[in-house]
Amino acid sequence: MKINLKQELTKQWFKNLQEIICKNIEEIENNKVLFKSKKWIRNKKKNEGGGESKLLENGKVFDKVGVNYSEVYGKLPNEFKGKIPGISRNTNFWASGISIVMHMRNPHVPAMHFNTRYINTSQNWFGGGMDVTPCFKDYKLKKWLHKKLKKMCDRHNKYYYKKYSKWCDKYFYLPHRAETRGIGGIFFDYKKNNWEKDFNFVKDVGLEFIKIFNEIIIKKNKIRWTKSDKEIQYLKRGRYVEFNLLYDRGTKFGLQTNGNIDAILMSLPPLAKWK
Repeated sequence: MKINLKQELTKQWFKNLQEIICKNIEEIENNKVLFKSKKWIRNKKKNEGGGESKLLENGKVFDKVGVNYSEVYGKLPNEFKGKIPGISRNTNFWASGISIVMHMRNPHVPAMHFNTRYINTSQNWFGGGMDVTPCFKDYKLKKWLHKKLKKMCDRHNKYYYKKYSKWCDKYFYLPHRAETRGIGGIFFDYKKNNWEKDFNFVKDVGLEFIKIFNEIIIKKNKIRWTKSDKEIQYLKRGRYVEFNLLYDRGTKFGLQTNGNIDAILMSLPPLAKWK
């Protein structure tokens, strides 16, 4: 499939970001635990793109972290008509992105999620965001996180933080539990007013995520934890599973478009519990 310059630039950024973040995470693990990489193809009979999933497990800091890159294209199923911008009569699409989920060994280090994407139909837009899910109430962490995100957003537009933080709280919400998934973050979609400005924002979101997860790990990973702390973490992970399987749009989109199952479900923790 022939792609244009904007598609080439965005997919290359997502791929480079994957490499940067994986190297950073391996360094946090002192290069004693490394990522395992798996390349996948969306449709073996047709040329419809694919991606590369990278998974690191059983580290001293990370129980499990997945860093996925993808570039997929082709035709969407007819049920997407009217549900995705630009999909009406023509169901052709192209999409590229990076998605990361971190499940930590220390229950005092929160689970963290990040993704950014660029989607093309008859319309073109960016989407993505990041959010943090602690196991324990942590007002200081929440205040610090949102201060960092506001400062980053303000570099681009003074209205972004208020809009995208509210969107995050609304999106990462479990209605059957009447609770939010974590302490929030930012979430945005359908950014298509100015490609250059939007792309610069998306890149900044990725770089800010690197700073945030590094600082959180430095601050929190030294805290001692107990078996009872781990049990609380397992229960909190159960909530994480519920959201990702019931409500997450990325999970639904991947499954409905014949994406790679391992890559789609890499967001699930290695162990979770329910009561």
